[in-house]
Order: sequence, then C-alpha cells, then structure tokens
Amino acid sequence: MAVRVLIVDDSTFFRRQITRLLENKKEFEIIGTATNGTEALSKTLELKPDVITMDIEMPVMNGIDATKNIMRQIPTPILIFSSLSTDGAKLTLDALDAGAVDYMPKKLQDISANPDEVTEVLCKKIIAVARQSRILLQKEKAAFSAKSEIPKRARKVSNSTKIVAIGTSTGGPVALQSVLKDIPFDFPLPILLIQHMPGTFTPAFASRLNDLCHIKVKEAEDGDELKPGVAYLAPGGKQMGVKGTASSARLEIIAGDASLNYKPSVDYTYSALDKVYSSSVLAIVLTGMGADGCKGAVQLKKSGSTIIAQEEKSCVVYGMPAAIVKAEIADKVLDLKGISDQIILHG
Repeated sequence: MAVRVLIVDDSTFFRRQITRLLENKKEFEIIGTATNGTEALSKTLELKPDVITMDIEMPVMNGIDATKNIMRQIPTPILIFSSLSTDGAKLTLDALDAGAVDYMPKKLQDISANPDEVTEVLCKKIIAVARQSRILLQKEKAAFSAKSEIPKRARKVSNSTKIVAIGTSTGGPVALQSVLKDIPFDFPLPILLIQHMPGTFTPAFASRLNDLCHIKVKEAEDGDELKPGVAYLAPGGKQMGVKGTASSARLEIIAGDASLNYKPSVDYTYSALDKVYSSSVLAIVLTGMGADGCKGAVQLKKSGSTIIAQEEKSCVVYGMPAAIVKAEIADKVLDLKGISDQIILHG
C-alpha cells in the first residue's frame, strides 16, 4: 500500500517540486496540499494522511503551531523542511519538540546537486517517518519539553565503566532529550554524544540539552578535558576522537577522512574510545538509519566494554540499533527509560 502524503508549504514552487519528486514513485500517493498551518490541520483531520511534509515559516499559522495542533488532535508523522541556518536550527528543534519526527533542508541542493540522490534521500526519509505509529507519537508528545524532577542516584552496579558514549541519527534529538534529562547532576562520568546533524544545528542542540538536563551539556571543542557530569556533543560536519589516557583524556575534533559517510561518525568515536578506554566504555546506540556505530561497537565488545541498543518499538527508525542486535553484540536491548536507568547504574 502506498504511503499517503500531505504536502504543506506556502510556496507554490516548493509544493510542485516535492510533488514532482514523489508523483512517479509507486510507493507514494499525494493526497493533497496545504498553504498554511490552519489548512494543514483541516486537511489532516479530513484526509488522515500517513505522512505530512511541513514547512515552518508560513502565514496564518506556522509549521510549529500546526505541528502542535496536529499532535494534539490527530497525531500524525511529520517531516519538517527547514533552513540550515542558525535560526533555522532553533526552529527545527522547536518543531521536533512539538512532535515532528524528522527534518530535511528546505534547499534541496544542500542534500546533493544530483536530483536522483535528492529523490532517494527524500523517499527514504518519508518511508522512515511513515513507520512512526500514531500510538507511539501519542506516548512521545509530552515527554521531552520540560526538565524532569531531580533524579535519585541508584545503587551502582559492579563494573569498571569510565565513560558513556551515545550514538544516534534519525529520531535522535528527541531520544537524547528523553534519556539525558533523567541523569542526575552529580553523575560521576563524562558522556559523549554523537548525533548525525549539520554543523549549524549542533550549537543550538547542545544549548537546548543543557537547558533541559541536570548535567552540563556543551558542544565539544578540540582539547576539551573530559570531566565527570558533562556531556559533549560532537560538532556537526566534524569527527570527535579521544586522545591521552583514561585518567586524563581529552577530545580531538578534526575534519575527518572523506571516506566516512557520516560527520560526525559513531564508528569513528567508538574506535577512538576503544584505544583509550578499552573495556571501560558503556556504548549506547539509539534510533537511526543505517548501521553507523556497529563496526566500532564490535571493537568495543571484543575489548570487554558494555553495549546497549534501543529496542525496536520505541525507535523512529530501527536501523542503527538493529545492526547491533543482528551482530549479536548487545548486552541489553531497552526502551529509553531503561537506557537512562542503566546509565545511572553504571555511574
């Protein structure tokens, strides 16, 4: 059955552009278009699409308010189109907080100069977003906006964990917020965060996490000394490594090898951690397309580190965690609350 898509944008040119990219694909059916958020809500209630593509800046009602209203009245998977500017980053994160599942750049040439590649990325995104069920969306929508009550420290498990590293992609911004807001302010280990995200987005995302969490969250910088109770977000467009020893480690931020598909790459960071921390890493793989993180996690597992994967039911895209499970290296497969609990236990 084809994925039924509602296209929402005040630009006639952009609506036609998205329609043109999808209309000849048998996997999709364009069931309607809307020019503002008010019209989007009305047509969503009437047509009940499988996926909505949503612009942010529109007259009458913007995309963020439209997303909030849709999630309140008829939760539906939403793919946001936004600018990759700093202001666009903040608005995109607002849209994700409002309930949108994922985002794409409004300037499609930012994806690729090759039209076929643009179409492939768009199709994959829409299919992935379509898999987000209405039931899961209803459970998620109120969970990520406010800082939680101060969590209580749990009894520590008997282990030698010295650092936590979390890798994620599609669905990651919301998942990371859910996991990290439960970590207590006095958490005794450093945390590395590797989220596939443009470089213009990571400063705003680090700032948002810092506001929501009890621990400190910052965008990682070259030479940062790894400190307990601090989470370091890998800068978009770069690679985050670790140098030194486990007792005096520092971050190394570099441009990275062009052969790597992702910047930042979870595999790159996990491999660097294996050289410095060996058996002392708690490596966690959350929702995301592809298999980034699996190769590095295999190395860490062989060295004796602990590997945790997010369970399928709570993933926006069960790709990266599925690779971990398929490789049979996951020590535990948990939902987001269970992952938070395990981080606290290993601290």
